[in-house]
Amino acid sequence: MTFGAQRRRLSGVVAIPVTPFDADGGVDARTYGLLVERLVDGGIEAITPNGNTGEFYALDERETRLCLDTTVKVVAGRASVVAGVGHDVASATRAARHARDAGADMIMIHQPVHPYVSDAGWVEYHRAIADAVPELGVVLYVRNAAITGAQLATLGEAAPNVIGVKYAVPDPVRFASVARDAGFTRFTWIAGLAELSAPGYFAVGATGFTSGLVNVDPATSSEMFRALANGDYPAAMAVWQQLRPFEEMRAAHGNANNVSVVKEALAQLGLCRPDVRPPSRALADEERSRVGELLSAWGLAG
Repeated sequence: MTFGAQRRRLSGVVAIPVTPFDADGGVDARTYGLLVERLVDGGIEAITPNGNTGEFYALDERETRLCLDTTVKVVAGRASVVAGVGHDVASATRAARHARDAGADMIMIHQPVHPYVSDAGWVEYHRAIADAVPELGVVLYVRNAAITGAQLATLGEAAPNVIGVKYAVPDPVRFASVARDAGFTRFTWIAGLAELSAPGYFAVGATGFTSGLVNVDPATSSEMFRALANGDYPAAMAVWQQLRPFEEMRAAHGNANNVSVVKEALAQLGLCRPDVRPPSRALADEERSRVGELLSAWGLAG
């Protein structure tokens, strides 16, 4: 797949699948495959195994490889696989090369988790990983408001395969400025804070958005994307209002329940266990009841 085709796939709903666990606490590969199949059947064309909704930082290397390999096998070319990679440069490079060899189309480099990030060091971190897999498109995950358009422009010149930016700073004005300082047409811009932020980010230039909610209801996430792609903001905001209570539950307590709410919804739909790994936590009884009420309101559960 050409970089141009990859960029077109990023201009849509970019799904971040959850990682289901079995009764013994291990990755449930069979259920994982069924969840990915459900996304593809729902029309989703870009899937990111080992994203944050997939509890990337709670998985070991063997588990992240299992999730990626399962995704590639199930997708079978029907959607683009964007493999999440991260940690130190050597680990991220090793994961990127495994993704290439396994048949992924792209990688997404997680925000560097390091207390001391220099401007030049940020560029070099991503350039080193991108250079290891020149055949793959590379998506940057930007959560740090200090990252500038100038840094992105420098990286874009040094690494031609960096094709997309998942921007997850909760500031549409900052996003619009960074995107234009970076060279607006150089990258595909993805709203990285899911459905609630998508209308604001689309208004200033995003062409895709990431989603964890899509695990629960692919059709509604796709409905929002179609409205935004067509510039129909009233229709998009009608979907926004429907999804708002669910997404606000996920965002509560500093996003502590981000994954727990999605997994609880899937559990109530009979699709996977609700288990999450620390530092996430299972929902309290009243929170589980609220999830059930929302699923009923959406017509997904009786």
